[in-house]
Amino acid sequence: MSDITKQAPDACPLNPHKSKIGGQALIEGVMMKGAYKGAMACRLPDGSVDVEIWDLKNSGKNKPWYRKIPLIRGCYSFIFSMIDGYKCLMKSAEKQMTEEESEQEEQPSKFELWLDAHFNEKTVEAIMMIGMVLGVVLSLALFLFLPKWLVGLIKPLTANRILQSFSEGIIKIIIFVGYMAVTSTMKDIRRTYEYHGAEHKTIACFEAGLPLTVENVQKQIRLHPRCGTSFIFLTLFISILVMCLVPFTIPWQRFLCSLCLLPITVGCSFECIQFAGRSNSKFAKFLSWPGLQLQRITTKEPDASQIEIAIAALKPCIPDNLEDDQW
Repeated sequence: MSDITKQAPDACPLNPHKSKIGGQALIEGVMMKGAYKGAMACRLPDGSVDVEIWDLKNSGKNKPWYRKIPLIRGCYSFIFSMIDGYKCLMKSAEKQMTEEESEQEEQPSKFELWLDAHFNEKTVEAIMMIGMVLGVVLSLALFLFLPKWLVGLIKPLTANRILQSFSEGIIKIIIFVGYMAVTSTMKDIRRTYEYHGAEHKTIACFEAGLPLTVENVQKQIRLHPRCGTSFIFLTLFISILVMCLVPFTIPWQRFLCSLCLLPITVGCSFECIQFAGRSNSKFAKFLSWPGLQLQRITTKEPDASQIEIAIAALKPCIPDNLEDDQW
């Protein structure tokens, strides 16, 4: 990331339109991505606002061919959105550290000193990589293997692959909703959900063609059809339909199949969320409804200071030619 600025250009559309801009809540901040620019704004411990702006590669009209092919573009967008989101999240956490905390952070801990004394740099990197892999494995075990194993214990449910697939899907959704509900009770996570709400409301204000002011943003709804929460729900639901086509009933076989079919599932979910974001049809509203209801958990009403952060993150992402932002 480069081109760090403290002020963002002021712009807003003259007429309502569906925007390409999307975002993510950070720790005391918001990240936004537009047609050509990305930006993240954070509230620093001293109360000031820090804004970073960077150019997006292979964006706008210069997208490479693999970002234009259905299904493939969904997998690409999902992977790189996760990577970019994680980087911004870590950077937002670093910005919350005071100078004293930063100095303490620079001093190696006893564990780090022990690692340096017993292992070389490449070994330490390998250990960190193993930790990341274990995290991915745990997620796959929780959402892909556990539901299949639990349903496999109930023999009547495995007699019909459609019934088995829907039973597995229901368990996945219960795990997902339960996780979100529990985390929403945590103070720090709730604040992140408030920034999530600020992100949605600011984009809604921009799409409504209104000036980006705190007052205008506060009037908007905090639910948005292109939200990541809706995307995850669609992925879980589509995985049910995909697994209905798998003839195997043994849990480990179904797990391997779901793992192999995951790119297709993610690609289909991406196309559905794209359709739901641009269409006003009854089918699009039907498709969006479950995810919008889940957003009542993952988004909370923001205060004025949080909305200011979301506005600061969105403004740099508005292109000079607003036609480039048309969905």
